[in-house]
Amino acid sequence: MPDIQDAILRYVTDPKYRPIKPATIAKRLGLEGDDVARTKKIVKQLVKQGKLAYGPSHLVFAAENGDLQLPDKNKKSEKNLVGTFRRAEGGFGFVRPEGTPAGTGRDADIFVPANGAGDAANGDIVRLRLSGKVGRQGKSEGRVIDVVERATNRFVGTYLVEGGMGLVQIDGKVFSKPVFVGDPGAKGAQPEDKVVVEMVRFPSHVRDGEGVIIEILGQRGQPGVDTLSIVREYNLPGEFSEAALEDAREQAELFDENNHKHRQDITAETVITIDPATARDFDDAISLTRLDNGHWLLGVHIADVSHFVRPKSPLDQEARERATSVYLPDQVIPMLPEIISNNLASLQPDKVRFALTARIEFSPEGVRVGTEVFKSAIKSCRRFTYEEVDSFLADRTLWKTKLTPEVHGLLSRMHELAMMQRERRMKRGSLELNMPELEIDLDKDGTVAGAHVAENTESHQIIEEFMLAANEAVAEMLADKGLHFLRRVHGAPEPRKLKSLTDFVGELGLKTESLESRFALQDLLNAVKGDSREHAVNYAVLRSMQRAVYSPDEEGHFALASKCYCHFTSPIRRYPDLTIHRLVEAVSRGKSPEQHLGELLTLGDHCSDREQRATEAERELKKVKLLLYLQDKVGMKMDGIVTGVENFGLFIMGTHLPAEGFVHITSLADDYYKFDRAGHVLRGFRSGNTYRLGDPVKVAVAAVDVERRELDMRLLEKTGGSAAGSAAKHKPDKKTRQQKPRKGKGKAKRKRK
Repeated sequence: MPDIQDAILRYVTDPKYRPIKPATIAKRLGLEGDDVARTKKIVKQLVKQGKLAYGPSHLVFAAENGDLQLPDKNKKSEKNLVGTFRRAEGGFGFVRPEGTPAGTGRDADIFVPANGAGDAANGDIVRLRLSGKVGRQGKSEGRVIDVVERATNRFVGTYLVEGGMGLVQIDGKVFSKPVFVGDPGAKGAQPEDKVVVEMVRFPSHVRDGEGVIIEILGQRGQPGVDTLSIVREYNLPGEFSEAALEDAREQAELFDENNHKHRQDITAETVITIDPATARDFDDAISLTRLDNGHWLLGVHIADVSHFVRPKSPLDQEARERATSVYLPDQVIPMLPEIISNNLASLQPDKVRFALTARIEFSPEGVRVGTEVFKSAIKSCRRFTYEEVDSFLADRTLWKTKLTPEVHGLLSRMHELAMMQRERRMKRGSLELNMPELEIDLDKDGTVAGAHVAENTESHQIIEEFMLAANEAVAEMLADKGLHFLRRVHGAPEPRKLKSLTDFVGELGLKTESLESRFALQDLLNAVKGDSREHAVNYAVLRSMQRAVYSPDEEGHFALASKCYCHFTSPIRRYPDLTIHRLVEAVSRGKSPEQHLGELLTLGDHCSDREQRATEAERELKKVKLLLYLQDKVGMKMDGIVTGVENFGLFIMGTHLPAEGFVHITSLADDYYKFDRAGHVLRGFRSGNTYRLGDPVKVAVAAVDVERRELDMRLLEKTGGSAAGSAAKHKPDKKTRQQKPRKGKGKAKRKRK
C-alpha cells in the first residue's frame, strides 16, 4: 500500500503531469485488478490529508497547503491528451478531452479518422496524439495511441450463423460487422436469439471483432426481451443486494407512524397529492391557505426518505450507486427498494407519513417573502390524477358534489397561485421548450398498442410551479447560510452557438436580430407555437444549450432564469435530493455539517452520469418498442412533419403516431433534387418543388430495422404549403447535379446532440 501511495504522489506531482481520473492514474502506473480499486481509495485518503485535491469531473490535482494546483493555461499544451471516445457508424470518431466542463457542447471534441481509431469503442477513455491537422467540421485531428479504460466489454446483439460460424450482430450502429463468437450453437444459442457478448478482441478498421456469449436473453421479438436487452446494453441495475433489502426490512419494523413527537404534527391540514394515473410512489404533497393579510402560505411536503436511509448504510450505498430511478415504458428500476419507495416513504392517502415540509409565504402578488423548512407528520386526504384535476379545472361546479369544500377550495387556490407563479417566471425570462415526449401505449399483456405525445396540461403546470418554487426557496436558504451543496446547474449557452442559432432561424424565414438575450429566445419560442416549424426551432434551441448537471458550482440555471437552484422534491427517485434533505435537517438541528467540496464534485459528476444513462436507456427502449410495433405495418400511411433536411434526404416525424423516420433523396422519384444548405431545403430541378423544415407531408412505412434502430419512410405527397411560404420557381443550374449520398450513408441518421 505505501508503495502505491508513493507512486501516486510522485506521478501527480511530476511537472509534466496533466490532471486525470484515479482509474487512469492506475492504468498509467501499470496497475491492474484489485490495485485499481486500491488506487481510488488511496487517492481519496490523500485528498482528505490535503496532499491531493479533486477538480471538475473527478480529475486529480496536486495540492500544496490545501490550494488546488490548476495547470498553467499559458503553458504550451501537450500533444498527447486523454479523453472519452465516441465512435460513429463510419468508423471515425471524436474524443472529448478530460477536464472539459460538464454540459459543454461538442466544439471542444477532437476528430479521429477511421484509420486512427484503432479498436477504441464508444465511451472508452483513450490516450490521443494530436496530429496538428484540422479534420472534420474544422476540428483538431488526432490518433488513438492507447485505450486507457474500456467503457464496457459487454454488448447486446442478435445471434446468427453464417458459413458454419457463430456470429453476433451488435445492436445499434457502432459495430458495422458481426462479431465472431465461436462454433454454432455456443451456449445453446439459436439464430435470432438476443444475447449478451463479452468482447475478447474489439474490432478495428483492420480486423474483425471476437467475443464470447455469456447470457442468452431470449428469442428476438418475444415479450420482455426488448426491455431486457436495453437493461443489459446500458448496464442498468438489477436486483437489490440482500444487505440493502434487509436494511429496508429493519426500517419497516422500526417505523411507527404514531411516534412523531420530534416532528410538527400537521395531519389536520388539508393536504393532497397529484400524480400520473399509473404512479405507485407519491413523494410530494401540497397544502395552500390564504392568511388574514392576503398572503399565500404554500406547503410543499416531500417524503422524508432520509428518515429511512441513513448515511453509509447498505440502503444508502445502493441508492448512491444507482443515483436515480429509471422509468422504462413497461417497468421502473427504482433507486430504493419498493418497501421504502412504494410504502413507508410514499405519501399515500389517509395514512400518516413523515415528510420534510417547505412552508413558503408569498405576497398577494406572488412574491416570495419567507421560507421555513421543518420535519413534519402529514396525512394526505385525497390522491388526484392529472386527468382528474384537468376535469376539475374544466368544470368546477360539477366537482362540488364529488369533493369536500376544503379540497374543492384548495384546488381552486392552487390553480390561482400556480398560474400567477408561472406568469412571473416567464416575465423574468424563463424558457419553455416544447419538445414532444413520446409515451408508449401498452395493452394488458404488455404488448405495444401504439404511442402518443404526452400533454403538458394545466394540472401538470400546477405541480411543476410548486416544485420549482420549493427547489429554489430551499437552494437560496442553504446558499444564504454559506453552505456547499449539490445544485442543479444549467450554464448559459455559448455566444457562438447562439450566433449559429440566429442564422438558422433566419434561414427559416424567422427574423431576429440576435438571440443572445434570454428574452429574445423566449420571443422566438413564443413566435413558433403552433407553427409547423415549431419542432425544428425548439430542437435547434435545445442543441444550442448546455446540459443541466449536478454540481456545487454557483452557476445558476439558465433555462429557469434562476440564480440559485437545487433538486429537493424527489428524494424517492433522485439521490441529489436526498443529500439536500440531510443538509437541511442538519441545519435545522443547529449542526454545522462537514463540507467536502471535492466529494461533492465527484458525487455531482456521478449523479449526472447516471441521470444521462437513464435518459438514454429510456429513449432507446421507446424507440425499439415503437419499431417493433411498426415492423409488421410496412405500407401503413401516416401524416407527418419534416423535422430535418439533409443532402441525403428528409427526416419525418409522424403527427398522430410520433415515430421519426427517414426518406432517402433517391426515393424522391418525381424529380431530381438538390440540397440548398442555406435554406435547409431540398429543391426539385424541373418542377421547383421544395421540401423544407416544417412542411406537412403524408408518408408510408417503407422498411423497419429494429436492430439498427432505423425506420425508412416513403414520401407520398406534400399535404400543405411550404412552412416558410411558397418558394419561387427555381431554374436549375446546368452545372449543378443531384446530390448523391456518400458511400456507406444510404441510411444516414441525423446526429443528436
